[in-house]
Amino acid sequence: MLYLLISCVSFILVSKSITNKQPWQEGQLKLFSIGLSTLLMNWFQKSRLHTGLLQPFSFRVKHMVMKSSGSRVVLENVDQEQPGGHVCLLDLPDLTLECILEKLSPSGLCSMAGVCTSMRDRCISDHFWEKHLKQKWGKLIGAAAYREWELQHTDSARRRNNQSDQTKKKSVFDSLSGLLPFCSWVIRPKLQSCRVKTTSATTLAVDSVMSLYLSLEIGDFWFPAQVYNRENGNVGFMLSCYDAQLRYDSGSDTFQARYSPYGRRTMEEHIPWDRIRAAPVDTPSHMLHVSDCLHDLKPGDHIEIQWRRSKEFPYGWWYGVIGHFELCSGSENHCYCHYNDTVVLEFSQYTPGSRWKQMMINRKYHREEGNEADGFYGGIRKLYNVEEIAKWKLLWPNQVLE
Repeated sequence: MLYLLISCVSFILVSKSITNKQPWQEGQLKLFSIGLSTLLMNWFQKSRLHTGLLQPFSFRVKHMVMKSSGSRVVLENVDQEQPGGHVCLLDLPDLTLECILEKLSPSGLCSMAGVCTSMRDRCISDHFWEKHLKQKWGKLIGAAAYREWELQHTDSARRRNNQSDQTKKKSVFDSLSGLLPFCSWVIRPKLQSCRVKTTSATTLAVDSVMSLYLSLEIGDFWFPAQVYNRENGNVGFMLSCYDAQLRYDSGSDTFQARYSPYGRRTMEEHIPWDRIRAAPVDTPSHMLHVSDCLHDLKPGDHIEIQWRRSKEFPYGWWYGVIGHFELCSGSENHCYCHYNDTVVLEFSQYTPGSRWKQMMINRKYHREEGNEADGFYGGIRKLYNVEEIAKWKLLWPNQVLE
């Protein structure tokens, strides 16, 4: 297309000059026009624009023979074999090319997306990015995070629509993008740190998996998750897990958290990966979780139970185990604790005699129980996953708590 544009410019220069010029002037102008076209084409073939944009296409215009015939300029395309037997990447079979792209890292996909439009359409496909999202973020991004992302992208789309309704002056670059769609690839700077910068001609879909991945990587997306032992292992939060809004800091490979406005601190920084998880249940922190395991609880079961200091505070999830009654010997063959309507909850991280050491609930009528002095105990979830149990044991405090 650019060859055609150059030739058209030359044709206009020649045709407009013929009407009022002498024959000797016409010949000079034709030679000048042809020479200008040849100069521009030689420059274009040596430039990065020719290498980056036209080489991926299966056809090649290797030689252009310009013939002057009266007031016409005739262009002839001569296809030739590629020197050195080089094969274009886009000439590979689709399955082969897909296998190559699947081996690329996220930064590699971003770089390949800047090669040409055809490669960009392939590299931004959800098929490639879902694997990277699952590998790095799968344990932290849950249903609540996806909902939050959808709400944010819907709100962003609404703002963009409102802005598009307003009259804006077009810049020179916008005009060029409208005239030559591929100019947006020339104007757009190269991808840096996996950040995709686009123009109006090449916009990345906000709801794509690639967009979600990059927003997480650069810290633009605050996502809901839960933090173990909040406030950097404060004694008052040992073996607990609280809801928070988090963002990733790629520089330190840690997270920043914003907690509920209630509490002694609402912000925390430099949180490592091993202290974060996706919410295991879809229950907001201010609502009572519906317990569906009360009738199955027996001594030795591992549990998490909601607890909050007062009615104004959000719930956090606290680790505990189901214990035996005081009169029970603890022997498996002579234990009948699981037949009792009362369930003993034990928090072994506290010393014997501590008011936080033990709590009893009724398995038939349990709702929220407690008072302003000892706090309020809410819903219970039984832990079946071995990895979840092992995670709590790794977070066990170095000394017994009072």
